[in-house]
Amino acid sequence: MLRRHTLAACTATVAVGALALAGLTGTASADPAPHAPTPAADAARLSPGLLKAMQRDLGLTAAEARDRIGAESRAAAVTAGLRYSLGERFAGARVSGDAATLTVATTDAADAARIAQAGARAQVVDHSLAELDTAKAALDRVALRTAPKGIPAWYVDVRANRVVVQAAKASAADAFLAKAGVSPDLVTVARSTEQPRTFTDLRGGDAYYMNGSGRCSIGFPVKRGTQGGFVSAGHCGTPGVSTSGYNQQAQGSFQDSTFPGRDYSWVATNTNWTPRPLVNGYGNGDVTVTGSTEAVEGSSVCRSGSTTGWHCGTVQQRNSSVTYQEGTVSGVTRTNVCAEPGDSGGSFISGSQAQGVTSGGTGNCSQGGVTYFQPLNPALQAYGLTLVTSGTPTDPPDPTDPPTNPGGTWAAGTNYAAGAVVTYGSASYRCLQGHLAQPGWTPPNVPALWQAL
Repeated sequence: MLRRHTLAACTATVAVGALALAGLTGTASADPAPHAPTPAADAARLSPGLLKAMQRDLGLTAAEARDRIGAESRAAAVTAGLRYSLGERFAGARVSGDAATLTVATTDAADAARIAQAGARAQVVDHSLAELDTAKAALDRVALRTAPKGIPAWYVDVRANRVVVQAAKASAADAFLAKAGVSPDLVTVARSTEQPRTFTDLRGGDAYYMNGSGRCSIGFPVKRGTQGGFVSAGHCGTPGVSTSGYNQQAQGSFQDSTFPGRDYSWVATNTNWTPRPLVNGYGNGDVTVTGSTEAVEGSSVCRSGSTTGWHCGTVQQRNSSVTYQEGTVSGVTRTNVCAEPGDSGGSFISGSQAQGVTSGGTGNCSQGGVTYFQPLNPALQAYGLTLVTSGTPTDPPDPTDPPTNPGGTWAAGTNYAAGAVVTYGSASYRCLQGHLAQPGWTPPNVPALWQAL
């Protein structure tokens, strides 16, 4: 793991890692996405800084950037509905081009009409997403016991309908597959000389310091009950490590941390720090966070970090695994956004939707590279946290506002499994698909998630 104890500039090196400076220790219809934000409302709240970064890194005009965010938001809504209605036949989704054209894959050609009716292109493939995820999970189990040598990363590539294993040598990939019992028929081996490393260096993207020395970046402000804090990368610190803010004033301490395996942590802060639903725009206007709906593969995504500020790119593959010197991290998302030491833990956001925290990558922001982020929602679920968001009167209420729940057992921030039964007001509802409840996703409002009994 890369460790740095001062704030002196480092010489950029080409390698992969977590970003820290020092201190690294069925038959249903294709329902729309559950209360995804409307594209128009979402685009209207985009910060000038985010738009500027998208223009620079994606070659778009401001209008094109707004249009793309709107199209990607619609794609996320359509994908959520089709994933539910196609069930085990669902084989992934992706968007392409500045128009964010949506392609949804299925293992059954009979689904093509349904997909087209929902406004997406259909692709018929051999393997379902569940089949590919199962194969990747077998590789993950092997790697979590012993990190594979010469295997920097592996992931499910929905475009290719394969599990991709990056390897320095074919023999290393063959041994990895054999040990995990994964059929080569599901896998493409891609030669790679990457050497993953971790990058380490209450607004997302702001700097913070661990034990007064190493620096990382805040992911997203959160709350657990009345306790405020933030999520960041797990490799930035272990439970008990104290933190100070960008101004070197006492801030809080790590409450929990997971790394390797996953790469997330959460820090509880003292009452001098107030969590805000913002991501640092580094001089170009802060970005307001309104939710954490996952963007579809191919969507634009931007990163804020305390070393390199704003940089943008696209979501390449979700459910990736990467091997750092310290061990394997699974379930991360692979992007072509650049990052450097000190950006670790910083915010990844698509439009106004929080995506995750910076984990590690290859390259730097002079030469470009690959960066992985730890998705946010699993971290929220793992630690029982609620993302701090802000909305307009037409949006879900800010979770810091007084509760308006008319009574019942349903509660935002709860991870509900399919089949769970809750009450809301005087009615009962059954959960149709597993999800992390968000403010405003009340059972009467999201029939894609809840069925009235």
